[in-house]
Amino acid sequence: MEPKTNKKPTIIIVDDHKIFLQALEAIINNQGIATIIGRASNGLDFIKLLENMKPDLVLMDIEMPIMDGIEATGKALEIRPNMKIIVLTMYENEYYYYKMIDLGVKGLILKSNGINELEKAIHDVMLGESYFSNEILRNFFLNLNVKNINCTFEKSILTKREIEVLKQIFLGLTTQEIAQKLRVSLRTVKCHRSHLLEKTACKNTPSLIRYALKNKIIYL
Repeated sequence: MEPKTNKKPTIIIVDDHKIFLQALEAIINNQGIATIIGRASNGLDFIKLLENMKPDLVLMDIEMPIMDGIEATGKALEIRPNMKIIVLTMYENEYYYYKMIDLGVKGLILKSNGINELEKAIHDVMLGESYFSNEILRNFFLNLNVKNINCTFEKSILTKREIEVLKQIFLGLTTQEIAQKLRVSLRTVKCHRSHLLEKTACKNTPSLIRYALKNKIIYL
């Protein structure tokens, strides 16, 4: 049985737009989504916050002065490899998607999508899932060039059940939905997902799917 907790995640918000940052903080506080323990207007200030703070989650902007979100994310994950980062961006640019996905962020959503999607992203990521909004995934796959992807595994190293789980991940099912469909426990699905990421040296769902497409384990 999976443990349940009502503890709100602690969050640091990193964004150089002061009005957006203040509005987002007010909404998160008013709706009780999380506990905000820090804020920064650029990547460098954020890295300094990590000297004394250990947030459960970081909401990260991309384009910022002094140090942008891409560089800050890379440095932050070197310091705290297990820290969860959700990217909030206004840019529909696959270059940013590739960079952040390859760094290992757990979520990426557009700022225009609204607070309901952000709340779902935070909820899913804190449960160990990834969350990438549909618009971003659609652009990601439309611009995907699998011929240029370097691969680290072959189909033969994956078990039959792992491939089955991978296909369900590709279809967009959550861990809970996969468990129900395959009639296994949540713990079992999480174990398979962990093995998939470990065997493929991938860091999140989009990068896992990208490798699987290259190796012809799944097809668009």
